[in-house]
Amino acid sequence: MYLFLKRFFDIFFSLLLIGICLPFMLPILFLLRIGYQNQRFQIWKLVTMVRNSLEIGGEITLRNDPRVTQLGHYLRLSKLNEFPQLINILKGEMSFVGPRPLLQESFDLYAPQVQTHIYDSLPGITGIGSIIFRDEEMLLTESTIPAQELYEQFIMPHKGDLEMWYQQKKSFFTDFMILLLTVAVLFLPKTQIPYRIFTDLPKRNF
Repeated sequence: MYLFLKRFFDIFFSLLLIGICLPFMLPILFLLRIGYQNQRFQIWKLVTMVRNSLEIGGEITLRNDPRVTQLGHYLRLSKLNEFPQLINILKGEMSFVGPRPLLQESFDLYAPQVQTHIYDSLPGITGIGSIIFRDEEMLLTESTIPAQELYEQFIMPHKGDLEMWYQQKKSFFTDFMILLLTVAVLFLPKTQIPYRIFTDLPKRNF
């Protein structure tokens, strides 16, 4: 029943939102990501960075990163750059809620057990890792630990723990609460509400 309701929800609301947002979804960028059962697929995103940004500075993005365009800054803060992924949802490649699809270089930072199971579910536009690390760009910018080291040795291992938590707890209720929390943290980025709703979430220790 959970999988049926999840797919019905994905199709209905992706069609609705595509109809509303289609006039605003250009220009669009296609990126190769790791998805369901570790298969690669093309993800749709609104362009927020200058051309060849990955070659210039890699996947890590800092706050006020010079590769991010002026419009892209607001798209990223509001998460509107993710809206074209509604098409990925409609195609059955993604869901509204699930582990975020990653580039290969970030996926390779996960522990082997996480790599094996993280995409037992469809990747999502939002997920528990996205909520807990809603401040990732600021965290990478302000930390005394070098950004690359922080990302590889602290952030990605903890994201792996969070996504394994999701695999154990996934349900229609969990997905619904994650959707509500996604909206909440846009307006209250420093809120601790996720830890009060999901009391057994792995705690961040850095």
